[in-house]
Amino acid sequence: MEFLNSPSKAHDKCTEVRKNRMTIGYVPTMGALHDGHLSLVERSVDENDFTVVSIFVNPLQFNRPEDLETYPVSINSDKKLLEAAGCDMAYSGEFADFFPGLAMEDAIKTELPCKAILGLEAAHRPGHLEGVQAIVQKLFEVVGDCRAYFGEKDFQQTLVVKELAARIGGVDVIVCPTIREKDGLAMSSRNTRLNTGQRDTATTLYRALFAANQLWTTGVRDAKTLELIMRNEIMKEADLQLEYAAIRDPFNWTAETPTSPVDQAQALIAANLGTVRLIDNCRLGTLTS
Repeated sequence: MEFLNSPSKAHDKCTEVRKNRMTIGYVPTMGALHDGHLSLVERSVDENDFTVVSIFVNPLQFNRPEDLETYPVSINSDKKLLEAAGCDMAYSGEFADFFPGLAMEDAIKTELPCKAILGLEAAHRPGHLEGVQAIVQKLFEVVGDCRAYFGEKDFQQTLVVKELAARIGGVDVIVCPTIREKDGLAMSSRNTRLNTGQRDTATTLYRALFAANQLWTTGVRDAKTLELIMRNEIMKEADLQLEYAAIRDPFNWTAETPTSPVDQAQALIAANLGTVRLIDNCRLGTLTS
């Protein structure tokens, strides 16, 4: 696997690959890789001629400085995992490489905000989704035309990315299922910051989603009723500080809870456990155990 510390060199390499009529698959990451990331890489390898992964801890999407300061970094082990997964090229860079001459507050300004930057994550993490949109646009510019693979765990983020890709063209965004531990906990780089007791408590998010999923299978389509059962499950754990337990129509995103019965429903949860912020979600009707 080739590793490049320069986005401009990565751009040149991707241009060369396309000239050879090879398809490119792309997985943007912030490193600290786990099996969830690697599942995206492996799918890209299966579906494309050339797979690219970026490793860049984007400061724009951290609304809490302490989260950026404590974000795990494991570049050497990340490289080994990527090579084993069949990645062809990985690249990284510095903030100035992606936003030359710009201060952080200027880098996130956009004239065309996405519709999905409404409610939930936007309300609880001001500037986060704008920061995601800003860096992903730069990352797409580096790689060019490609299939880009994202995990469903960051569901609202995937909506932002899909809107962005549709606007700029050339990138086919593929959203892949959340990879979970055997007990249901969604895989996340942040999980490494949980102690043993917190790790057990964190599975409450999955149990809350499962409770809503079970209610959905009985025919309940009222969003507020589905939200209530998730909140009640989360509130059983005093150590979890709930930010939201929400239902949204995945095909018609709104800032607020739908007031009419929903035909399709995405259940989304965010909660703080100590200093670790956890998120999870699922399409109701899809969980089986």
